[in-house]
Amino acid sequence: MSQYVRTIAPATLFLALLFATPLFAASDHQQTVLDELNALKQRMAQLEQMLLNETTSPISEEERSLQPQAEDTVTTATVVENVVEAIRRHGPEFNGALRFGYCFNDFNDQSKEKWGNADFNLFRLGVKGSYGKLSYNARYRWYRDYNFIEFGYLAYQVTNKTEAQLGISMVPFGIMPEAANNFWYGIPYFTGYGTDYDLGLKILHKNGPWDLQLAFYKNEEMGSSSKLERYSYDVLTVSSNDLAANEETNQFNARLTYTFNHGDLGQTELGISGQYGGLYNTITEDMGEHWAGAIHLNGNYGPWGLKLEVIEYDNNPENPKGVDDDIVYIGAFNDAYEVAAEGTIIVADLSYSIPVEWGPINNLKFYNDYSRLVKKESGFEDSQINTLGCMVTAGDIYAYFDVIMGNNAIYIGGKNNPFAAGEKDADWQTKFNINVGYYF
Repeated sequence: MSQYVRTIAPATLFLALLFATPLFAASDHQQTVLDELNALKQRMAQLEQMLLNETTSPISEEERSLQPQAEDTVTTATVVENVVEAIRRHGPEFNGALRFGYCFNDFNDQSKEKWGNADFNLFRLGVKGSYGKLSYNARYRWYRDYNFIEFGYLAYQVTNKTEAQLGISMVPFGIMPEAANNFWYGIPYFTGYGTDYDLGLKILHKNGPWDLQLAFYKNEEMGSSSKLERYSYDVLTVSSNDLAANEETNQFNARLTYTFNHGDLGQTELGISGQYGGLYNTITEDMGEHWAGAIHLNGNYGPWGLKLEVIEYDNNPENPKGVDDDIVYIGAFNDAYEVAAEGTIIVADLSYSIPVEWGPINNLKFYNDYSRLVKKESGFEDSQINTLGCMVTAGDIYAYFDVIMGNNAIYIGGKNNPFAAGEKDADWQTKFNINVGYYF
């Protein structure tokens, strides 16, 4: 054991000091770790001196019992290992996803003739980490034809209940993080009222069952309202289109939820959200406004899941004379389209999960997600999306099998500005979608 102390323990301490010193030289938190390492160094020196004394002078059994035993050495080495592990935890943690997809559209002749299309869907890379009370979190996406940041922010843990986030963060509104179970999402996402990210400051405060989030967003996440390569759907500007001359600015958000715990039966989250901001017109140089409100229920009851939501929204742009105020122009994923400026969105999702042991498959989640946009303008037809599907989980691999049915919905069930005026006699159309992804 004395040989162990002379060789392994000093070497471990040396490596710990070698890697710890550059990482922990700039904060009180890191200084604490350095102090602990110095204390360990002194302890090692004492152990070495005691062992040298043991070899040069005989001691009695009573004195020997007072000397450090093997357990002391093991404990010291364990402490050093724990310190080194703590140092490593301060480094960045990477995560990501690789996805492939297949799609069959019953309303597309080419899709029917080829029995659908398969393609590369996504490579996604995220990084996060902490530095005392400071932390960071970011994610970037690469698609076949474009790439963009999804989110990225710095966070500070003000107290054990309050956190501040600065950067591109998820807008606190409605059901979070998604108002759907399926891969395709639903109308809230495609109209900019679900899973939305903007650039600004957000405060999160959680106290028991209460969860309050407040935010101010200077503008949409890219800092350029004309950039179509983005993840979130926002009001956009296009120089060649007078209708698309508005941009979001100076937006305030508030979201308050209360979670009821039902013991073994599960839990229910009830929430209310509000949003208000400006719509700046680049042609008239006048400031319009937009607002939205939502109430929601997000429940988990054993294998059952239930999501209910009602969103009321209104956009009041200051367009040039002759430009229709009943429509706004929004876009993402390198595309843009018209949306009714005022409406009500209804969401009703039901899911059921079944744990299984089928080789690598460990869970099946069946769901039906329904969303509807009721437009306020007379003569505008409602939009609907209903998705029946199943998510198959096999460890870190997730596969979605979705039958998506749409009526006057973007990309499915309508051709004439489906989220705006729409078509009176639009047919329901069906898309069969499979997406398989490895998440790490």
